[in-house]
Amino acid sequence: MEVGVPSFNGVIPSPASDVGERSPGKGLHVNFTEKGEVKERREKFLTAKYGSHQMSLIRKRLAVEMWLYDELQKLYESTDSSNTEVEVDIDELLDMDDDTQRRRHLQEVLIDAKKSPHDVKKFVNDLLERTKTL
Repeated sequence: MEVGVPSFNGVIPSPASDVGERSPGKGLHVNFTEKGEVKERREKFLTAKYGSHQMSLIRKRLAVEMWLYDELQKLYESTDSSNTEVEVDIDELLDMDDDTQRRRHLQEVLIDAKKSPHDVKKFVNDLLERTKTL
């Protein structure tokens, strides 16, 4: 049998100078738990906390991504993502040098859109405007 971690049942042993006032062993209780019982304790998780400015940036980014997702579904006239696989990476767009390069890239990605070219162009312009806020 393996010996686990001792627990003191809420009784804290007094200092050695106090030992003479009590009978030996009175009030001192040590229980050992098996290792399996230790794992049953509630697991603890670390939660990151962000400052208000960082949270504002995260919310802004999330709003653009949700808008992008909804608009792509409209462009491809799809109610679920299983029909078409279109990926527009916002970070990739932000890494490009200028709007001309971004526009060209987006038009290549959206070549199979079911909506009219006018709708695709409007989407590209709107997306480029929204990415400038990030």
